[in-house]
Amino acid sequence: MPYAITLKCLNDTAAPILKLWDEASAFEASASMAALDYPPHLTLAVFPDHPGRVVDALDEVFAAQSMLTIAFDGIACFDNDLLVLWARPRPNDALMALHQRLHRHIDPALCDPHYREGNWTPHCSLATKVPPAEAKAAMAWARQKRLDLQVEFDTADLVEFLPVRVERSYRLR
Repeated sequence: MPYAITLKCLNDTAAPILKLWDEASAFEASASMAALDYPPHLTLAVFPDHPGRVVDALDEVFAAQSMLTIAFDGIACFDNDLLVLWARPRPNDALMALHQRLHRHIDPALCDPHYREGNWTPHCSLATKVPPAEAKAAMAWARQKRLDLQVEFDTADLVEFLPVRVERSYRLR
């Protein structure tokens, strides 16, 4: 099973993202994000298999990490076989520095290429299974939707998925 390192929101600032999950799920056969049973999050790394000694790196990277407040200003999509809708964060130096610091401890060969330093697109998924028949309407919705919200990401996790199972969790200061 694959694994991921995420930043998640366990506080009331998640409410606008949860509302967007509901809106975006209208384009899916069933609500993909609600089905995860996992809060709004940003994924920092994905591994096809257990990443092994990465736990030592997580202890070091997240031990003194502050909570990150991320502002979102729009919705974008990844046009895969099934369209993925996601909230687009404004550029955030602290988030990029955290990603870089984390990936200094990870063998790039272990990590999915899309999440490696230099390739990563920060995003908060809203719907991950929009079928081709709904893609045009979903992209039109994404283009017209304007966001001005801030989410406080207060926890980092190492998770196994699917289903999502938290293997290790770090509460951010």
